[in-house]
Amino acid sequence: MQKLEVEDTIFPRKFSISAGGKLLDLNEPKVMGILNVTPDSFYAGSRVGSIDQILKNAEEMLESGAAILDIGGYSSRPGAKDVSSQEELERVIPAINAISEEFECLISIDTFRSEVANEAILAGASLINDISGFSQDPDLPKVAGNYGVPYILMHMRGTPQTMQSLTEYDNLFTEMALYFSKKLAILKDSGVKDIILDPGFGFSKSLEDNHYLLKNLDYFEFLGCPILAGLSRKSMIYKKLGIEPSEALQGTIALNAIALSKGASILRVHDVKEAIDLIRLLK
Repeated sequence: MQKLEVEDTIFPRKFSISAGGKLLDLNEPKVMGILNVTPDSFYAGSRVGSIDQILKNAEEMLESGAAILDIGGYSSRPGAKDVSSQEELERVIPAINAISEEFECLISIDTFRSEVANEAILAGASLINDISGFSQDPDLPKVAGNYGVPYILMHMRGTPQTMQSLTEYDNLFTEMALYFSKKLAILKDSGVKDIILDPGFGFSKSLEDNHYLLKNLDYFEFLGCPILAGLSRKSMIYKKLGIEPSEALQGTIALNAIALSKGASILRVHDVKEAIDLIRLLK
C-alpha cells in the first residue's frame, strides 16, 4: 500500500531566534513559564516571594520542559497599582541573579521600563518582554539593540490602569497590523534582529475581541515573526465560564491548542507541564 504524505499543518510556521548566546529552535513550539515576583498578580498561584520559593518554582518549570522563564515585578492585571522603577528592580533583580546562578536557562524580563530591562540583562536576562510596545518608554528598543537580545512586542492600548476603557476598534485586525508594522520598523532600525509578536490577549480588548482574535491568529503570519500566545488562566476563560482563575487550567489547555493550530510558536503559561504535554500530543 502506498504511504500517504501528510502535510504538517499543526505547527505550520518555522522560526528560530538567538538568545543567551544560543539558537532557540521554534520549529517545535516552546513554553515560557511565568514567575511573578509581585504580591498582586491576578492568579494567586503565580505569585512568588522568597528566593527559595522562586528557585523551587523555577526548577519545577525547567524540569517540566520550559525553554524560557519570564520574570515580572509589575502586575499588569486590569487596574493594578502602579509601582516605582526602584521597587520593580528590587523585586526582579534578586530573582534573576538567583536563577541565573543556579540554572543554565533563558530568562525573559517582563517590563516596560528601559532601566529595569538594562539592569535585568546585566543580571542574566536574555530577552525583553514588553507589554507596552515601548509606548511607555521609547528607549527600550535601543536597550534591546545594544545588547542584541530578542524583543517580545505586545499589542496594548493605554496602561494596565486604563486599558479596559480602550476596547473600541473600527477594525481590530487592521489597527493591530498597523501597530505592529510601525513598531517593527522602529525595532529593526534600532538593531533588534529577533522580534516576537504577542497579540495581547486580555489587554485593551473585549471578551468577544479576545476570542475572535484567537480564532484568526494566523492573520498575522504576513508580518513574518514568531507569535507568542499568553492565554494562561486569563479572564477570557474564567469570565466566559463563570469560574475563578484557579479553575481555568482546562480552559487554558483548550485555548492553547487553538493557538498552536493557528501558528503560535511560544506559549506563555503558569502550568508548564500541561503545556508541554499538549505540544507532545499535537506533534
